[in-house]
Amino acid sequence: MGTVPDLPALWLTAGALPVVLLVAWAFGAVARLLLRGRARLGVATSIVISILATSLGMFIAGWINPDAPLWSVLSLLLCLGLSVAGIALYGAVAAHFQHPQRETVAELLAAGESDRVEFKSTARVNLRTGARDDRMEQVIAKTACAFLNADGGTLVIGVDDLGTPLGLDADLATMKSPDLDRYELWLRDLLTTALGQNAAAGVSVEFATVPDAAEQPATVCRVTCVPSPRPVYLRPSKAATPELWVRSGNSTRQLGVDEATEYVMHRWPLNLGSSIAAQLRAAVRFSEVR
Repeated sequence: MGTVPDLPALWLTAGALPVVLLVAWAFGAVARLLLRGRARLGVATSIVISILATSLGMFIAGWINPDAPLWSVLSLLLCLGLSVAGIALYGAVAAHFQHPQRETVAELLAAGESDRVEFKSTARVNLRTGARDDRMEQVIAKTACAFLNADGGTLVIGVDDLGTPLGLDADLATMKSPDLDRYELWLRDLLTTALGQNAAAGVSVEFATVPDAAEQPATVCRVTCVPSPRPVYLRPSKAATPELWVRSGNSTRQLGVDEATEYVMHRWPLNLGSSIAAQLRAAVRFSEVR
């Protein structure tokens, strides 16, 4: 005569399995939300990582306190913490190695302006007057500030609004040493003064040669901004009030005090859990190709 199975235990196990899968799926969904699609983190992968991390958490909890019950606070905290940490670590590593192929300058010009791409004819010279204009420099700083406060973006200098390369000759003519090294040094000094040293570190500057309307080679400047892990404020001058600029579609706009406060609280929240999530998103963004 066969042994009668322990039905309550079977029921408990049968109910526990979908609960484990549901919790693991929830952890994976949170991780994908934090990474915002920048890593190819599939549902099955996140569930497997969460289950393994939870198992490790139980082992650690049992090693710390062999008599600890399954649903003790220590067990739950370890399982939850290791699950989230494991998924986040995998996602960050995956994002680091899953760099998308970066578009060339020619491809950017062909695609046109967008929420992540902006064209500027010059960075120093007002083409209407032909003279150097500080307002042109402030436009460059504002655009970089807006990209840093959003999801990043690319500013191409030496290109008109239609994507036609104009070159940097007008800007270079205003410099004592009209060369690209001097131009980059000036541009970095401008961003450091206007945005601060830490924010300027999130900006890369490089040059590319593309054919202009007459099929002649024209040198343009590509300024790539990665999302900042903290708010970036523009200071037009030492005595001026800091300004918060963001991207709105394919335009750059300044936020008022109320709007700026709400934007900062939403994007860089102060409570512990949301702050960790925001910092993780920023760290993953920063690992992308500049």
